[in-house]
Amino acid sequence: MFVQILDFIGTFAFAISGIRLASAKRFDWFGAYVVGFVTAIGGGTIRDILFGITPAWMLNPIYVICTALALLWVILFGKSLIRLNNTFFIFDAIGLSLFTVVGVGKSLSLGYPFWVAIIMGSITGAAGGVIRDVLINEIPLIFRKEIYAMACVAGGVMYWLCAIVGVQPYVCQLLGGTAVFMTRILAVRFHICLPTLKNDDR
Repeated sequence: MFVQILDFIGTFAFAISGIRLASAKRFDWFGAYVVGFVTAIGGGTIRDILFGITPAWMLNPIYVICTALALLWVILFGKSLIRLNNTFFIFDAIGLSLFTVVGVGKSLSLGYPFWVAIIMGSITGAAGGVIRDVLINEIPLIFRKEIYAMACVAGGVMYWLCAIVGVQPYVCQLLGGTAVFMTRILAVRFHICLPTLKNDDR
């Protein structure tokens, strides 16, 4: 139940981040809904396909409903959200952290080792944002210098370390999600970036 609650909150947060960006690109309501929905379910869908199971959104209409509520929220409070420059970033960071721990937890529940769980947690957290950025014609965040997918890895490692010492699963999820969120926040706040590859011919 705790994991489901995290999943639904993450769905709402990621959907708002996608819809917010779509509104900045002046998409219509349907286009914004599609971007928000794909942002919310993209990573989890890829994860479940790799696991050979039915994607969660095909078994429960709550993901469709959450995205509709996110669209309604942006429609009603869109002007306030636009004025708040950090709104997209905060919702995206929340969705990233929640989806990462959901992906790690689901991987472990299916009996996969921790290294697989960390990768699947990163896919669950980051892949939806990649699809979102492609749809709105932006370079995906994980391909830029910003710490994005590596924040998911940090959260997955924290989850793993907590599990090693015998911490309760919900505490692992809480600390893992916090690690993702704080890594993302601190990286942007202090301009911490990964080094870029340079072309020696230039």
